[in-house]
Amino acid sequence: MRKAKLLAAAAVVTIATGCNAVGESTDLGVYQLVRARDTSVGNGSMIVTPPRPWNRQRRLFFDSVRWVEDWTLNGPYLDGITFVSGLPNSEFLVRQQRTEDRQVPKFRSNMTAPEIAAMLESAYRVRGGAIEFNTLGLIPRTFMGYPGFQFDYEHLDGDELWRKGRGVGAVIDGRLYLILFDGAKSHYYGNAIPDFEAIVNSARLRR
Repeated sequence: MRKAKLLAAAAVVTIATGCNAVGESTDLGVYQLVRARDTSVGNGSMIVTPPRPWNRQRRLFFDSVRWVEDWTLNGPYLDGITFVSGLPNSEFLVRQQRTEDRQVPKFRSNMTAPEIAAMLESAYRVRGGAIEFNTLGLIPRTFMGYPGFQFDYEHLDGDELWRKGRGVGAVIDGRLYLILFDGAKSHYYGNAIPDFEAIVNSARLRR
């Protein structure tokens, strides 16, 4: 979703890890191995349990915000999970300059599911460089025990690669909790969507 960040990280991942970023090391420079156990994400207010090791991107980039965290299995161009852990009212998913012509809208605590989906589409178009973006479905879904939504979509980026995604989230106490998965349609989406579903089903709030 944040193409500038992906461009900066992709070369490092390729050099350090080859085709698959998961390895024996627990520290891969830009990425850090996340083991298959309870793990706090984002600002620590949400806990998930991945079914196998993934790789957490370190907070090294200018557009990171404290509520957002990114993981990948095979490098950011191929697959990735984004966690949004309690984004407050009137905050942005990404940092952006007020002088920029195109802006990703702020999250508002009274947003409906279609409005959140539109905000995510804007993030893909404005910050991710999506040339085409198609909504495949938007349905109600319980998330962490609260009424929420499931958002399925696909997009074509400037590298001419079609990617497919799914987001599951809910607004809880006026804050946005969301897990977003995105992967290349050929192999990588299908390979990791079971992991995404397991992670979504394991998610819970830290009390």
